[in-house]
Amino acid sequence: MAKPVAIVGQIILYGAFAAFIGYFATAPTYKQIADDVALIKLSMSHLGGRECRKRTPEELAKLPPNMRAPLDCPRGRSDIKLLLELDGKPMFETVMHPTGLSKDGVSTVYKRFEVKAGTYKLAVKMNANLVLNHDFNFVKEAQVTLKPAEILVIDFNPDRGGLFFQSAEKK
Repeated sequence: MAKPVAIVGQIILYGAFAAFIGYFATAPTYKQIADDVALIKLSMSHLGGRECRKRTPEELAKLPPNMRAPLDCPRGRSDIKLLLELDGKPMFETVMHPTGLSKDGVSTVYKRFEVKAGTYKLAVKMNANLVLNHDFNFVKEAQVTLKPAEILVIDFNPDRGGLFFQSAEKK
């Protein structure tokens, strides 16, 4: 007699557990961002510049013939300074440091900003060699109109002319 009672008890408990899982799988709707908000994602990796110097004829003469490169470039790379402005006001500023034991790897940054949907003047400025330059050698400014749930990605690609903006609407 205890067997049918145990089976009915298991059916009730498994049914309650399945209903619990089913409810929380669909019922509380989750939104990553509010309905009137757009995202700006700053995501880039770039190699900083090097401080190369030209060797003198005396230095070249002291080197073995197979080592006589006219330029002496250290292995390490420069830090990269990055500035993001929204409507003329600084929104984010950082100095990206090169990775690697010898500081010869890429400098990387990823930041996510939530802004109200609307039209903004967006400016991104980057100095890829803090040793040689004291001003920004890459600048991208644009008037952008962000729709609700739109994602604007800011990236760097030397083949595309440096800094660029790419927009995508979130589905």
